[in-house]
Amino acid sequence: MKWKGGLIGSCIEVVESKNEKLVGLKGKVIDETKNIIVIESNGTKKIIKSHVMLKIDGKIVDGKSMVGHLKDRIK
Repeated sequence: MKWKGGLIGSCIEVVESKNEKLVGLKGKVIDETKNIIVIESNGTKKIIKSHVMLKIDGKIVDGKSMVGHLKDRIK
């Protein structure tokens, strides 16, 4: 699924990742850049969008579909 909206304030869970240590990580998105999501989960964690599959609002989203600035995704 392609994600078109903003992520800040959303609660997410990493369901698949190139870095196995991130799988199962849950938290609230506090910042988003072109390539990175920053979440609050026992401190802050930076996640590379293109390396993960996320669960957002019960939907599985490929992080690759979120690469880029928000203004470009919502066009």
